[in-house]
Amino acid sequence: MLGADLSEPPQVVAQGRSVHGRDRAVDEFELPDLWSLHLYQYDADLEVDGTTYPVTPGSLSLVRPATPVRYRYRGPSPHLYAHVRAPVLTTGGPRALVVSAGPNLPVFTDLMTSAVASAVACPERTRADVWLVLLRLRDAVRPLPGTPGLAESYVAATMSYVEAHLAGVVTVPQIARTVGVSPDHLTRVFSRTTGQTVAGYVRRRRVEHAVHLLTRTTMSVSAVAAAVGIPDLQAFNKTCRAVTGRSPRRLREQG
Repeated sequence: MLGADLSEPPQVVAQGRSVHGRDRAVDEFELPDLWSLHLYQYDADLEVDGTTYPVTPGSLSLVRPATPVRYRYRGPSPHLYAHVRAPVLTTGGPRALVVSAGPNLPVFTDLMTSAVASAVACPERTRADVWLVLLRLRDAVRPLPGTPGLAESYVAATMSYVEAHLAGVVTVPQIARTVGVSPDHLTRVFSRTTGQTVAGYVRRRRVEHAVHLLTRTTMSVSAVAAAVGIPDLQAFNKTCRAVTGRSPRRLREQG
């Protein structure tokens, strides 16, 4: 995402709530060596590198270090912000990202509010909160159709959905609706990219999780079966044998 290295929590140099647009309608500035993260509660125009982005309540922006920005306000403009230091992996490409938080606005708001509130008493919490905002922001960005990495984004979204719903019913149409493609297209892309079908991947992940629970906990076999979304013990036994060659009880004994 804009070349930011998010493999580790970034250093949060400053954070807070601020209100612009009271004394002047335009602000121009840059942060020479820091990333600028904002969660907006106002309408404005943000100009970065010759491109103007409309900012609305619930928008988030991330701007790369050493990037001049210009804000055009329409009155008092409150926002939450964090200035962070993180390695830059690439130098090309866009210098700013502006997206709508959409249905995730409460989550982003809670994280940014917590980051600000924890800055003095628990700075490690601030760092974790801001890191999570950046990771969620990265995951919210989807490549445009026809751009490199689109297949990988579909696969990643599919895997995330499966992990979040292992204990329940998981179908290809459900996943496809979440990812935003047709079931047939998702099936083709997933198979071509991973070498396995979506259904096969779901079955394997259920069994892998079951093996962990069978060998690392004292949960009953029936409880494990329910926890991985195969509550029917006969079906659970059959699935474990198909994937591992062993029954659930044998997996536990040999674990």
